[in-house]
Amino acid sequence: MSAELISILVLVVVFVIATTRSINMGALAFAAAFGVGELVADLDADGIFAGFPGDLFVVLVGVTYLFAIARANGTTDWLVHASIRLVRGRIALIPWVMFALTGALTAIGAVSPAAVAIVAPIALSFAARYGISPLLMGALVVHGAQAGGFSPISIYGSIVNGVVERENLPGNELVLFLASLFVNLIVAAIVFVLFGGLKLKGRDLDTEGDGRDKDSADSALSADASGLTPARIATLAALAALVVAVLGFDLDAGLSAITLAVVLSAFWPDTSRKAVTEVAWPTVLLICGVLTYVGVLEEMGTIDYAGNAVGDIGVPLLAAVLLCYIAAVISAFASSVGIMGALIPLAVPFLAQGEIGAVGMIAALAVSATVVDVSPFSTNGALVLAAAPDVDRERFFRQLMVYGGIVVAVVPAAVWLVLVVPGFG
Repeated sequence: MSAELISILVLVVVFVIATTRSINMGALAFAAAFGVGELVADLDADGIFAGFPGDLFVVLVGVTYLFAIARANGTTDWLVHASIRLVRGRIALIPWVMFALTGALTAIGAVSPAAVAIVAPIALSFAARYGISPLLMGALVVHGAQAGGFSPISIYGSIVNGVVERENLPGNELVLFLASLFVNLIVAAIVFVLFGGLKLKGRDLDTEGDGRDKDSADSALSADASGLTPARIATLAALAALVVAVLGFDLDAGLSAITLAVVLSAFWPDTSRKAVTEVAWPTVLLICGVLTYVGVLEEMGTIDYAGNAVGDIGVPLLAAVLLCYIAAVISAFASSVGIMGALIPLAVPFLAQGEIGAVGMIAALAVSATVVDVSPFSTNGALVLAAAPDVDRERFFRQLMVYGGIVVAVVPAAVWLVLVVPGFG
């Protein structure tokens, strides 16, 4: 048996053990990375740790630390009430406000994880407070980020369009943008319906069953809005500074967040002291362990092995759908940008035959590689998992994993059928 097949089987075993024995999958993945790396791939410790996602580690720790401080001093409660006032108390509109907000951020140039890191903690705090499914809210935040992610001025859009130009392929920036926008909008609408969004219609702040009439509810909101303590004002300024640092100066979201959290802790140590314990450490272990193992797979050539196997297929349409599925499966555990950059060149031989439209194929690959970022192993899914307050994290992790699996199973075939089979471009 080849080393590549062994590494794939070990990954399957890790999933099975973690699911049936309730062991942190990240710890299992670290052990698997050590065993496969040393015994099968002949990697030393440096080679194994080459796949450790240090940037994602800092993002997860920094963002959850900053928002733990915001929860401790009441800033997130203030933001939740401010959101309610924005939509005049109509709770059903809040998930769509979050969808639009993350979409706008990525469309104007924010990296998708940065937009999710900014919006998800606020959105999920609102969900926890008003009994909205965290899966519904988290999915709309992530799909919103991907909906705007391929605008001509966005990071993802610029990268894909650059690869297309470098490979001398025909491309269409508008088709790429609209394909991602409409696919994520449709998926978000389905999630909204299936996970209780319609039940939110008619629910206003003043009808939440707490015995208050509309005037008293408005008074409570006003009181909350006026309750800006120095700590809350400083925290709001820190959150604004995070947005400016990430979007305006292209600074790292994790390093920026942890720096701002440390500054707040220095001025208000009593409020901030317990925030360190509220960092989502089990989630950090889970994500970093799995991605370290994926890094070992990349080091030993397993990813290239799968892509080359598809390249040997002589039926262009079949190869096209398999490439979409490879993009989805690998991207659920690894960098979406990296996958797009690697798989678009792999599609060149099929596109050169003229049997597959380049524009449709490129759009299908881009959508397949990014719509799956709801997976808890992707950066965006991990941020949603880490940001959700007052939830059973193991249960929420399983929900995200199942939902991510459904997206991986369904969306690549759907976009292939709509964008590739008709031969667009």
